[in-house]
Amino acid sequence: MLDNTILTVSVPATSANIGVGYDTLGLAFNLRAKITFRESPTLIIDGCPEQFRNDDNLVWTSYVRACEKLGEEPTPKHITIDSPIPLSGGLGSSSTCVIAGIAAAMTESHGGWDPERALDFACHFEGHPDNVAPAIYGGLTSSFVEGGHTVCTRRLVARGLSFVAIAPPYTVNTEDARKVVPQEISLETAVYQMGRTVAVTHALETGNGGLLAAACNDKLHEPYRKELIPDYEELKQVAKLARACT
Repeated sequence: MLDNTILTVSVPATSANIGVGYDTLGLAFNLRAKITFRESPTLIIDGCPEQFRNDDNLVWTSYVRACEKLGEEPTPKHITIDSPIPLSGGLGSSSTCVIAGIAAAMTESHGGWDPERALDFACHFEGHPDNVAPAIYGGLTSSFVEGGHTVCTRRLVARGLSFVAIAPPYTVNTEDARKVVPQEISLETAVYQMGRTVAVTHALETGNGGLLAAACNDKLHEPYRKELIPDYEELKQVAKLARACT
């Protein structure tokens, strides 16, 4: 990045899993974070809470790690974060930071922006593709890892669908949420999940609310993770009373 050059990266909020698509499905929304990078003599970060204005900031660390993978030398930046995405609210706030950092590093490199390579970097940093894939490609994404490479397909979501997120004033630790998910499931549960995962993608593409409501009932992770959310049953009931699909 040349002196006085300003790079602004816009990354959408995302939701992972979409009910039955654990660690595979992801969805991008029109709520977006904007992260601006300027050259600076020293690292400066603003626009975020004070505890994130240091060299542990996820935007900065993702930029540094991406530079290392690209064989580039990271340089100090003035990073300004303008994000309406709630922290720890299930809308991919960490993924927006990761993708922004990778995008800045790639923009500085000779190869430029490469979404496929960016997805591989992001999956290496985050551990799974469900949030980072839609943050890169938009729309509804389905992803899997094959031979160390992340494969992603993208679909458009029907225009008639609207989405509402409920972000309670407490957090659920990601590590705890992953620990409670069983490592082995029955064949019956696997078949149950596969059929509904395909149906969910079709429902989102076509705007079929009835099919979406029927297919969103998960048996793989929600029954275990809901115990970590004090208001889970009440929130789900409120959503259903408001005629939400899930």
